[in-house]
This record gives sequence, C-alpha cells and structure tokens, in this order.
Amino acid sequence: MGKHLEQGLIQIYTGNAKGKSTAAFGLALRAAGHGYNIRIVQFMKTGDYGENAAFRRLEPEIQCRSFGKKGFNKKGEAAEEDIALARQAMAQARNWLIDPAVDILILDEINNALWFELVTLAEVEELLQLKPDLTEVVLTGRNAPKKLIERAELVTEMLELKHPYHSGIGSREGIEF
Repeated sequence: MGKHLEQGLIQIYTGNAKGKSTAAFGLALRAAGHGYNIRIVQFMKTGDYGENAAFRRLEPEIQCRSFGKKGFNKKGEAAEEDIALARQAMAQARNWLIDPAVDILILDEINNALWFELVTLAEVEELLQLKPDLTEVVLTGRNAPKKLIERAELVTEMLELKHPYHSGIGSREGIEF
C-alpha cells in the first residue's frame, strides 16, 4: 500500500448554490496528484456527466460509481427503483469505506438522497461509524441534516447570490454537467 493521510475528517459541502460536487471533485483531483486513492459514490446521478469521463482517465487513483436514473425525484414520492439504487450506492460506499487502500471517500449528493428519503439518517450515521481514522469522508448535496453538520469537522455552505439560470441561460456542457 502507498501513502495514507495522517488524519481523516468528515467534510460537508451543502447549500442552495452550485459548486458542492465541484468542490469535492477538486479535492479529489488535488489528492490524486499527491498519490492518494479516492473513491466516489454518486447518489441520484446517472454517470453520464463530464466528470465521469474525466474520472475514468484518472483511474486507478480516482474511481467513481454512479447510482441513479434520468429524471427528477419528488419529495415524499420515492420510487422503488430510486430506493433500490440508493441502497446499492450505500453498499458500494460501505465496501470502499472499509477498504484500507481508500484514503478519501466522496458521497456525492448523499444529502439529497436523505432529503428525498431514499436513505435514512440512521443509515448514513451507521455508515460514518465505520470510518477509519485515516480516511477522509466528504458528503455533498443540498439540505445537509443538522446532525451530520454537527458531526463533521468541516462544513461549507454554498450560497447562491446570482445564477445565469435566472437570466434564461440554461445548463452548459462542461460547466454545469
């Protein structure tokens, strides 16, 4: 096994503005440049975003698995397929979290999976109990629960001040996806 972090913390990127996943992926890129092993579990995403193509180029240091389907979710109306995909994501997260070769585990959009009731807070807390001391865990997504915020050592809230969407500019390839 190669080098490992000297200390692993829990980080959260949350808030109503864009940049949460981007911040976590920037961390992954920086860590990969130093030779660390990063694993990313994407909740509620299909895997056909630009970052997924980039991650494939950065294997084996960065490996990403996506668990989602196209379309939108509605709070309180979770489909069985969405719940099943979230369970698969949690299983993948558990496997990577207990792997001693993994230095950083990013749980992308897990806060949204909580908000849409695809996973429970108890399940996420149980997962975090498995965190080795030297593994960094990053949780992204809007609506981070207060209990997770209290547990994390670093929490950043992205606050939208202005967004091109409100001026009629849609999502752009390479920027928003």
